Amino acid sequence: MSFVVTLSGSPHANARSAALLERVIHAVREQGSEVVSYHPSDFPPEALVYADFRHALVRRLQEDVARADGLIIATPVYKAAYSGALKLLLDLLPQKGLSRSLVLPIASGGSLAHMLAIDYALRPVLSALKARHVLDGVYAVESELAWAAPGELAIGDELQERLDEAVGRFVAQLPSAAPRTEAVVRTLAVTARTVGALAVAS
Repeated sequence: MSFVVTLSGSPHANARSAALLERVIHAVREQGSEVVSYHPSDFPPEALVYADFRHALVRRLQEDVARADGLIIATPVYKAAYSGALKLLLDLLPQKGLSRSLVLPIASGGSLAHMLAIDYALRPVLSALKARHVLDGVYAVESELAWAAPGELAIGDELQERLDEAVGRFVAQLPSAAPRTEAVVRTLAVTARTVGALAVAS
């Protein structure tokens, strides 16, 4: 079984990028991987802001990332860059901390004008941490995200297709991934569409 760590870069646990990440987590778990998730709100502010490497949760994050086969990162895009909250999490990792990890980045922003933030802002940081391989990311604009009901996020078909494809590539390249079939691809799509009751907000 592959081991995957996720990092949410939203300062709010119920934001759009966090909701997209939950969909991806569910799909990856459905394919047999163990997933452990970290969010900025998990950490005491002092440990996060001052990078307290002695804190037990910081050490656990470092240990989990060190043994992870894959890392999924989700972030909102603010002012053409990934969030400061995500930077704080990444700063807790040691040099070469991603040397074992396949990385899938996911981002959401207000317009297509910021879609290159993954390549020009986030990818260099992941490369500096010696990520084994960074997959092409998924960028979602707000027009592709809508509230189907209070607390339930709905996404456009085209975005759903891109998420399915990205998860498929990610799972296929994990060390213990089984050969993929068309049935697995269909399962990813169905699974993502059935995730509901997400506590999300703008």
